[in-house]
Amino acid sequence: MKSCKHLLLFFLLLIKTTSSQSIIKTLPGYPGPLPFKLETGYISVGDHDEKQLFYYFIESERDPETDPLLFWLNGGPGCSGFSGLVYEIGPLAFDLATFDGSFPSLIINPYSWTKIASIIFIDAPVGTGFSYSTTSEGYLISDTKSASDNYLFLRKWLLKHHNFFKNRLYVTGDSYGGKITPMVALAIAKGNEAGLQPRMLLQGYTVGNPVNDVKMDINERIPYFHRMALISDEYFELAKSNCNGEYVNPDPNNYKCLYALQLVKKCTERLNEWHILEPKCDLLSGQLFVREDPVDILFLSKQERPWCRNYNYVLAYIWANNETVQEALHIRKGTITIWQRCNTTIDHMASSYERDVESVIKYHQLLNEKGFPTLIYSGDHDVTIPYVSTLKWTRNLNLTIDEGWRPWYVDGQIAGYTEKYKNINQAYITFATVKGGGHTAPEYKPKECLAMIERWLFSNPL
Repeated sequence: MKSCKHLLLFFLLLIKTTSSQSIIKTLPGYPGPLPFKLETGYISVGDHDEKQLFYYFIESERDPETDPLLFWLNGGPGCSGFSGLVYEIGPLAFDLATFDGSFPSLIINPYSWTKIASIIFIDAPVGTGFSYSTTSEGYLISDTKSASDNYLFLRKWLLKHHNFFKNRLYVTGDSYGGKITPMVALAIAKGNEAGLQPRMLLQGYTVGNPVNDVKMDINERIPYFHRMALISDEYFELAKSNCNGEYVNPDPNNYKCLYALQLVKKCTERLNEWHILEPKCDLLSGQLFVREDPVDILFLSKQERPWCRNYNYVLAYIWANNETVQEALHIRKGTITIWQRCNTTIDHMASSYERDVESVIKYHQLLNEKGFPTLIYSGDHDVTIPYVSTLKWTRNLNLTIDEGWRPWYVDGQIAGYTEKYKNINQAYITFATVKGGGHTAPEYKPKECLAMIERWLFSNPL
């Protein structure tokens, strides 16, 4: 009887799913046919299928029948999966070197993770990228709703792609996506335990520079400043002793603590939080924009133009808002007025996104107890979510150290440092830093991150 019930749920899901899929063979800006299989489409979720979640799916360039399937979650919340595709781990990238302010050209990324895995890039939560809702209520979203929508999306996507039932599945994400990732992974694990169909072959998950506990993440910035020689020993000790190690929302009557924090602020307020060695640029309305007009700056000669990584993102706005591009991607007309790489409205309007999960440590603990291996990595030049915070909560899982702190290498050079932990059931968590990496590590160190993920996915030591 129980199996019949689960089979009925399977068919009900199949019937209820409203979706569309299109195989994309060419894209504006890329010369000739795409040398990989790209599919785009929508999957509906929500009580009344009101949320239409857009995705990009790229099959492994090596062996899609046996290679792993990755479900990639970008951060924000509100950053498009397209950002992960062209700026981090996908097979396409913009030709930044030849861009002259006109329509951008696309080139191949030699360090794409699709060299070893098939990847689903999703625009989530609803309101991100090309995803939209047919009702205003659909845009009321939270951590738990986002995780639930992503889980349901994945189930429905697999129903439409039966040939991937047998592939090893990994949920992957970075930044705020790293917070949602363990929530989705745990939902998959519990769904499998309940016998829900389709059964997903979840094998583990990865998170990069992940949001975990916002207070802890922010609190660890000051110890990070000290470790990176951004504040003096004296300033650090003054803050540590007078704030008692608590730097978030200090007592307004603790003047010694406030004074120490002011000294720290003067030393660090003009740092680029995404990567401490790069120039700090201002963000305005979710788009890039420094103090000058970015389009004007792009037309300056390379000798006159101040470099800023955020200028790279201008190309995505130009490309994705082009009508021919949207037709090529099979975007539903009239659903999105202006495409944004990161829709900050989702995050900054309390009525739109509710951060209803303070910490996801319990999700990591439960997944570890269930035996799922985990890769946790951090670009070590990121202040936003400093590696010391991620390392701290990883160690607080109270696991046994299986391999002590050591360097890992790519081409004979140190690519970062790693430490490995296990529980009594031999479930492993691997922590790794990416040397020189910023907040989205693959964007800064693509070669090293491809080597890291390939070794981990195929059970080789970093």
